[in-house]
Amino acid sequence: MDFTSSEEYILAKLKKELPKNLYYHSYNHVMDVLQASIRYAEMEKLSDYETTLLKTAVLYHDAGFTIQSKNHEELGCGIASESLPQFGYNAEEIELICGMIMATKIPQNPETLLEQIICDADLDYLGRDDFWDIGYNLYKELEIYGILTDEKDWNRLQLKFLSNHHYFTESAKSLRKEKKDEHVKKIEDIVVNYES
Repeated sequence: MDFTSSEEYILAKLKKELPKNLYYHSYNHVMDVLQASIRYAEMEKLSDYETTLLKTAVLYHDAGFTIQSKNHEELGCGIASESLPQFGYNAEEIELICGMIMATKIPQNPETLLEQIICDADLDYLGRDDFWDIGYNLYKELEIYGILTDEKDWNRLQLKFLSNHHYFTESAKSLRKEKKDEHVKKIEDIVVNYES
């Protein structure tokens, strides 16, 4: 596996082909998830080989957005399956990578530790201090795509999503759950005010 070449290839593709109105599913999001996945890989004591597979999956996990947002995970798998053989990835490795990409589909349903880690890394921000800034980018993106009409819709959607979400790995739970619970409480208070 030539990870460095695969990384150069996919990052160049994302920079060039991701729509500019993707405020959340952007190049920056991919880099953010990559950093989180590296941290979790260390905490979960992955081997170098597993970490390379994980990092490759992270780099490709939103590549489908270069085509369209609907079913972007499947499309990302297609891009990975097409391009990774030229970087020395074999069929078994590509299958593992596609398994990780598909695990990020909402609602998340990871089956392996690698799939759990990519899911936790993908939504790492839910339990961080930059939650509100990153969330605002997602709000703007969903508004552009006509999924939301206003901030009330957004906060109700966030509350529902956060209430149903849970981290999978012990690392993410220890690192992010407490802060995420604080965010949930704040949004609950906001939504309760709509009803009164």
